[in-house]
Amino acid sequence: MSEDTPTLDGLAEDLADLKATVNGFATQLEHNTNALDQLASARASGQGEGGQGDGSKKEKPKTPPFILRLSGDAYDTELAALADWVANLLVPTYLSEVSSSATWCAQWWAHDAAVARLHAVWLAWQELTDPETCGRTGPSVWHRDHLDPMVAQLRDASGPFGGCMTNPDRHQHTALPKPPVDPLPGRAAAAETVPEPAAT
Repeated sequence: MSEDTPTLDGLAEDLADLKATVNGFATQLEHNTNALDQLASARASGQGEGGQGDGSKKEKPKTPPFILRLSGDAYDTELAALADWVANLLVPTYLSEVSSSATWCAQWWAHDAAVARLHAVWLAWQELTDPETCGRTGPSVWHRDHLDPMVAQLRDASGPFGGCMTNPDRHQHTALPKPPVDPLPGRAAAAETVPEPAAT
């Protein structure tokens, strides 16, 4: 085999990079489409390009959703896109071997804290690796401010995967018990003393 012949590992890595790039383009396309729709809507109502409109309503800027607030199809769609990024870019590129000091869970999507952290880092990756929004230092900022702290928290022995894999040969998934939360003093008593509605 000559040096110019691609290896299977090289092709797999190239494919993973292409998938991540395509996902980034798809997200950017959706963002651009939404922006165009908003501009067209504003122009149609007389608010765009110098139009004053009635000034009574200002649209809030569209921001990405916090994934744990989504439900149904919206959650499933967002989680599927995140799963592609985790499987094709994050894990093969940035995660080291599983150990007792660097835990992991192959079923990461079953841990809400992991889903929330991974989603936040993925959103930051989309913005800070996009040449139109990131500037020259975007990737460096993403690594320093988003990726490194997230990986440290996620894979810490006391993190959300604390009861999961500590050995790459032994797959394990354990949902950690939630700590108890007592009701706020006075709230339970106040609820008990609410008068019953009068009979009609």
